[in-house]
Amino acid sequence: MKKHTSRSSRLIAAMHHAALAALAASPTGQLSRDQVLQAIESTVELDDWARTVYDTGHTRWRSIFAFASVALSKGGYVTKSRGVWSITGEGRAVVNAPYDGPAFLAEVKSRYQAWKSSQLATQESPAPLLNTALGSDDDSDDALDPPEPPEVRMANIQHQANEALAAELLETIKAASPAFFEQLVVQLLVAMGYGGNRANAGQVTQQSADNGIDGIINEDPLGLDTIYLQAKRWQEPVGEGPVRDFIGALVIKGVKKGVLLTTSHFTAAARAAVQGNKSDQKIVLIDGARLAALMIEHNLGVSIHQTFAVKRMDSDFFAEE
Repeated sequence: MKKHTSRSSRLIAAMHHAALAALAASPTGQLSRDQVLQAIESTVELDDWARTVYDTGHTRWRSIFAFASVALSKGGYVTKSRGVWSITGEGRAVVNAPYDGPAFLAEVKSRYQAWKSSQLATQESPAPLLNTALGSDDDSDDALDPPEPPEVRMANIQHQANEALAAELLETIKAASPAFFEQLVVQLLVAMGYGGNRANAGQVTQQSADNGIDGIINEDPLGLDTIYLQAKRWQEPVGEGPVRDFIGALVIKGVKKGVLLTTSHFTAAARAAVQGNKSDQKIVLIDGARLAALMIEHNLGVSIHQTFAVKRMDSDFFAEE
């Protein structure tokens, strides 16, 4: 028996295709996020279920697309920079080919999974969360409302929202200048508590004479214990060579602690170089996925948009003496 495509999956596939078609039709191949949403609303058949407005004021189809569009970006069909979407060659190929919703969505899922694996994230997202973001294969009319306790559902939604936010953060950082990224990594280490609460706990080094070191964290007031930082705002993975160069720079400077951060990810050889390091230097590697997660955790570059409270019955209130 052939498995049916769920309502949410059909909607996601249609919205993705409509977004790509609108971008392809643009003379520049670019549209603002609001223009993409307008194109979806005007071309996709949105039923009452899709147009449901939650108590928060958000519309179902917009909320679904906000999360699912992360996969569209990470799958290589579009790029996003400062609120502007641009279609790629892969995206144009989808528009020019005959539309097959299930096959298209399966390819988007496959590409998104490949991107997630490449990030070497420290914590995998639960399977129900991925299904929610990309469209579940469950044949229920509302795959976004699984029969789970409210606490579990809200935790999954928060995880999903953070995942989308992390992707947006990395895209924004990659579009910024190298100097901005160097300042950001110093601010992140200070926000994490390294250097205490002192005003000058961290500093960006002079670019003309940093010898590969982009930032310094002074863990004590006299600077006797320091952490050296190197920031690589790269698209391609960071390999073994840059890691060994960083270790060498620390050895030359007599510094025992170093943090190498990147917006991309580290190869297996790069991580092996750290694990096999026989010097006195302690090296920590922070890839793009962890970088974004730490920014969210320590409220750097993000702000609280809305909070929710899950209430439960107070049994003591109803206890009769």
